[in-house]
Amino acid sequence: MFDRIAFVTEAAVEGGPQDRQKGVFVRFAAAVGLANLGDGIVVVAWAWTASLLTRDPLWIAVLPAALRVPWVFFALPYGILADRVDRRRLIVICDVIRAGAYGIAGGAILLNLPLADPALEGIENTSLYTALLCLGLLIGCAEVARDNAAQSMLPAIVPSEHLERSNGLLGSIETVGNEMAGPAVGAFLIALFLPSPFLVVALALLLAALLTASLSGNFRAQARSEEARHWRSELVEGFRFVIAHPMLRILVLVTGFWNFFAEMAVIALVLHLQENLSAGATTYGLILAVGAVGGVVGGVVVAPLLKAFSTGLLAQWMNLAAAPMFLLIAFAPGPITVAAAMFLFYLSGIVWNTLSISYRQRVVPDGIRGRVNSVYRLFAWGMMPLGLVVSGAIVHLASGFFEREIALTVPFFVAAFGVAILAAFSWRPLGRGFQ
Repeated sequence: MFDRIAFVTEAAVEGGPQDRQKGVFVRFAAAVGLANLGDGIVVVAWAWTASLLTRDPLWIAVLPAALRVPWVFFALPYGILADRVDRRRLIVICDVIRAGAYGIAGGAILLNLPLADPALEGIENTSLYTALLCLGLLIGCAEVARDNAAQSMLPAIVPSEHLERSNGLLGSIETVGNEMAGPAVGAFLIALFLPSPFLVVALALLLAALLTASLSGNFRAQARSEEARHWRSELVEGFRFVIAHPMLRILVLVTGFWNFFAEMAVIALVLHLQENLSAGATTYGLILAVGAVGGVVGGVVVAPLLKAFSTGLLAQWMNLAAAPMFLLIAFAPGPITVAAAMFLFYLSGIVWNTLSISYRQRVVPDGIRGRVNSVYRLFAWGMMPLGLVVSGAIVHLASGFFEREIALTVPFFVAAFGVAILAAFSWRPLGRGFQ
């Protein structure tokens, strides 16, 4: 079925090989955009729904953490899978699974309306919370496989010399959907009808699956020797490559700890806005949208910045930039200041991701790219749920020493300090490694 769709689509594209290559990338980018639009919608909907079931910051953090926990357990086996199967088909299957899960989530919320007032401690409506938690784990499992396959697949679509430009463009597209249009649409849909964000996401993922299915080309990993086909041997091969490569080791550690501190701040933002700055769902969505504009700008300016600065210098400063932004959020007198801080936070994050991902795609052979990506993301993404839960625990602990208003800002100070320490320790290795 997939091959027939690909044949028809390729035949419809006029011009030579370069035109067909551009057509494949455009459809791939469109699928990425739709999938990330859906992800952006639930960025608001997922956390906001949790806050309607409980006011406990720890339980609010646990629900979105369910989307990240699968990276810890499934990143490695899915990396092996991405090196064994057609990566295009794997993406399609995972998007269909996620679409179904989001549809069920919307239906579950619909059946439980109207929601009772949230509990100050513990959870109101434990059955709905448990259902959303289980669906979040399923969605996270599918997302692990999908994202690994998509990142491993890009070098089969664009040549090596265009990776930075393509990753920058994809970063901008992802940011528009995930952090700008998505949150704004999500906030509007929440205000309109609480289950609607989840149902819209299900539709967006189904369309993304159809676009990915239409891609023409060979998206299997390059052939490997028979000796390496046992899963243990394949897994060890991926670990050995990362451990033996000094720069990849640095990138894994930096990205992992940066994500840990970033997730601490992002989840703390929900209650900080609601209780300290008296902001509603629409304001929250607009703040994330402004942050996403920074991400779009970051994806656009990364190529010009690389002409003006060395890759190492750019990586050093982008790694450090989040620290003052977290402090600015903590001391912000109102939502406008928070929005400005998020703009710069996402800008630096997209530039950093573009540099890091492009480097990895260039130096890792295609035959083991899925496994190396899985080792990389096991730590880089596996730290995210830990950051979410630690953030809630910090607020709980701080509440014993400070008033709640102050306690809600403590995760921002911890995150700022952590990013500053991380930047100091990685400064010289990043400067040397990108040379």
